[in-house]
Amino acid sequence: MSLASTVPEPAVAQPVPVKRLLSLDTLRGFDMFWIMGGDEIFYALAKTTTWGWAAFMADQFTHPEWNGFRFYDLIFPLFLFMAGVSTPFSIGSRLQKGDDKGPLARKIITRGITLVMFGIIYNNGLFVKPVEEIRFCSVLGRIGLAGMFAQLIYVYANRRAQYFWFFGILLGYWAALMLIPVPGCGAGVLTMACSLPGYVDRLLVPGKLYLTIHDPEGLLSTVPAICNALLGMYAGALLKEYTSTAGQKMKTLIGVGVAFLVLGWLWDNIFPINKNLWTSSFVLVTGGCSLLLLALFYWIIDVRQYQKGTILFTVIGMNSILIYLAVLIINFEHIADFFFGGLIHQLTSEPLKAVLTVAGMILMKWLFLYILYQKKIFLRV
Repeated sequence: MSLASTVPEPAVAQPVPVKRLLSLDTLRGFDMFWIMGGDEIFYALAKTTTWGWAAFMADQFTHPEWNGFRFYDLIFPLFLFMAGVSTPFSIGSRLQKGDDKGPLARKIITRGITLVMFGIIYNNGLFVKPVEEIRFCSVLGRIGLAGMFAQLIYVYANRRAQYFWFFGILLGYWAALMLIPVPGCGAGVLTMACSLPGYVDRLLVPGKLYLTIHDPEGLLSTVPAICNALLGMYAGALLKEYTSTAGQKMKTLIGVGVAFLVLGWLWDNIFPINKNLWTSSFVLVTGGCSLLLLALFYWIIDVRQYQKGTILFTVIGMNSILIYLAVLIINFEHIADFFFGGLIHQLTSEPLKAVLTVAGMILMKWLFLYILYQKKIFLRV
């Protein structure tokens, strides 16, 4: 990992393509926008108004208590998917040049471990804690591990074998959760207390779990997340092809995306869509949504060349990991209050005050990223 000015193109394990797709950077920024505070706009409106649409949108930016699917459930798997999309452009290009697979694999593993360590720091800070107080599972850890295994599959397996890995993992995970009994509960009980992933976390994960008896970023539930990255690699390989037209690529992305959505919702009847367990049906639904969003952004930005305003999201997308970590050391809310607090507090409209408070925080984060973007400074992992 290094924080430095852009010199040559990104290192092989970096989830940024050698030949950049502006649509991919924009979609990544769109995804991260909600994590860096965009969701709080709807929370603020829902709290200060009686507007039904605001309450609906605020609800969409929460997670279901257990089973179910809302828009906010897409944010995490979409990021994994996009890391996969960039792989054929970065690692794939190196393989085509004849680079040895061994060094590539070592870089991939190093990146995965680095993200796991960043995740532990994000959860627990830099101060030393007793092991029992440390949460080892994390969002960055899942990104690191799922992306690492998916990239290793990409390096060592051909296209056909990658399909077998994808469907084999989804079916194998389903079979494991339905057939392997949990002590005191039996097999196929998909509650927080009795699910196989929760039992594995309690058995193998040191420290504390996020939900005490279960961790949504636990060990076993990381396995199906590999498939979100593999699906992104399929999409990236498709977009990289020179033999297909943009229209053909669009039709394929949309067709597969719709098919996965249908299959995922059908599978939901016997294997519920559940983000906490990262069920196979959840992978299909989020994968289908990811393919459709990529198709939309690709068509608008890279094919139709409607690129005005993309800088708003591209600035975020090119430093997505950095802004995720920056909140640990920079109090953007305090900075926003310093610049805008006096003006905002004089307003009489509560909804306007709430929205402008959030907007000020987002603006400070964006300006921070824009300065780094202008200086070509990016966090490389």
